[in-house]
This record gives sequence, structure tokens and C-alpha cells, in this order.
Amino acid sequence: MTPNKRRLGTTDLEITTVGFGAWAIGGGGWAYGWGPQDDAGSIASIRHAVSRGVNWIDTAAIYGLGHSEEVVGRALREIPASERPFVFTKCGMIPDHRKPYDEPARDLRPASIRREVEASLRRLGVERIDLYQFHWPDGVGTPIEDSWREMDRLVDEGKVRAIGVSNFDVALLERAESVRHVDSLQPPFSLVRRDAAAEVIPWAAAHRTGVIVYSPMQSGLLTDTFSVQRLAAMADDDWRRRSSEFTEPHLSRNIALRDALRPIAERHGVTVSAVAVAWTLASPGVTGAIVGARSPEQVDGWIAAGSLDLDVSDLAAIAGALRQTAAGSGPVARSWKGAA
Repeated sequence: MTPNKRRLGTTDLEITTVGFGAWAIGGGGWAYGWGPQDDAGSIASIRHAVSRGVNWIDTAAIYGLGHSEEVVGRALREIPASERPFVFTKCGMIPDHRKPYDEPARDLRPASIRREVEASLRRLGVERIDLYQFHWPDGVGTPIEDSWREMDRLVDEGKVRAIGVSNFDVALLERAESVRHVDSLQPPFSLVRRDAAAEVIPWAAAHRTGVIVYSPMQSGLLTDTFSVQRLAAMADDDWRRRSSEFTEPHLSRNIALRDALRPIAERHGVTVSAVAVAWTLASPGVTGAIVGARSPEQVDGWIAAGSLDLDVSDLAAIAGALRQTAAGSGPVARSWKGAA
């Protein structure tokens, strides 16, 4: 089945509930890389996702220091115009190319935003970006109001279609909203990282802001094939090696949670990955989930999430597993406000 569609906030974008995440296909060689990646495999993965009905791709200028956008651009050129997906990308993380493993600067000065959008348009090979987002809050002292006005100008000029933010808290969302409506919010959200359900997702729902969540499979942890052995085999420069969720005591809890999803997956005839992603889509206020893949087979592993409806008993079983394993943090129940 093809994924369901939902409208992204108040925009005219009707997006599938699952979108292709292009973080990992940026490859290695930078601070948050996933190790080496074959570009031909990446393009095959994108084309396969589109053939399965996915109608948007989310990337960022920082992924692979521009390489992810270049690969996405190559894939777009191979897809007929009538089938071409929406393209979402992000700005605001500026690397030092001489020290690619250093933490990127978080720069949302208007002039920097302007330089970045032109570079992204060139790498992607498109005339307009469908959704342009701030990747992280500014770290160099730029008032969010000045940054957001520059994004508003980009919409007026036709360089971008809609504008959003990622990793913002409610206070920053309120300040941006006072300048121009925030079309979308991109927070981290998974069975392991549930904190967004407490404040920012309810804020978005109240303000008719679309929500596309990232890392719904917790960067590969909540998948059928993840194992301690697979973790040991990861590339030396794979950022997950230093992630707290991939080290003890969190690792064992997360694997136990993953295992608790298996009976639900078997009951629906889908993968654990699909159940993990579908859980995020069952959260009130969530429009879609960004799901990564480095091969067509990985796409097939999660595509069912886009049309999978978890019932009350499924959600109750998952809530019970969260309590029993003590994995992650954030609200447990589906009705988030006031949840334990």
C-alpha cells in the first residue's frame, strides 16, 4: 500500500506520512557522518522510495558538507518531472572545511542564510525549495526575529515555498510566530526520545504548524536487524558510536524496547521499524515522519508505517513496554498532556 497523505500545517503541501531522510546518504568524513556510503545505492534508495509512493525528501546543507544535497539533486534529475518529490532542506550549520570533524557553527545571520539558500538551490538543481528550515537555533547572537524576516523575504522572492524550524523550543517558536507564521516544526521524536510530545508538538497543533519528526527509529536502534554486533561493526567515524543511546545503560533498555515491539509487528505482518515509525504518526499533532534509508531494502522495511494504523491495544502494549523497560524519556501515553 502507498503511504497516507496529510496536509503540512496551513501550507498547500499534501505530504505522505513518511518521507525519505537523506542524513545518512551524506556519507562520512564530518562530525555527524554515518560512515562511507555508495552514492549509486543512495540514488537507488531515493528512486525506490518514490516508486513506493513517498512524495518528499528531507536533507540539509550540513549533511556530508553539501554532499547529501548533491546526491539528492542527482536523483531528482533521474526522476520524471511528473513524479518528482517535494524537496525539504535546512540551513544554519556552518562547517569549517579545514576541520570537518569539529562542531559546526550555528549561524542564522541573514547574510549567511542568503548564501546558504543559493548554494542549496545550486546543489539540488531546483529553482525553488519546497520547505526551507532552520536546522538549529542560532549560536552567534542573531535575534530570531531578524533571521525569520530573511526567511519571509525568501518566500516573497519565490526561492522557497514554505518555511520552518528544527530543534526549536516553545519560546523561540513564539518569537518566530510573532513575525510570520511558522509553517512547520521538525523535532526529534521516537519511542526513545518522546520529550517533544510534552510541549513543542502540542504548541504546533495549537498554532496549525505542521510537524515532521526526525529519527523516528532512533537512528537505526528500533529496527529488526540492529544488534550489539552490528554496532561493533560500524565505521570508526559513525557518529552513533558516541551517542548515549548506543551506550550503556541506555543501549540494553533500548534493545529490550525494540524486542517488545516484535509481537505487535508480527500481528500486523510488518517490521519492527514500521511499528516504531507508526507510533510517532499516531501522536496527535504529527504530520509526517522522516525515515532514513541507505538501500532500497531499508525503504521496504519501513514503508508500511505510512499506512499502518495502530489500535488502542497496540498503543497500550507499547506504553506498557516503555514503562517496563524504562527506555528513553518523555510522555508515555498517547494522550500526551498530563501523561506520566
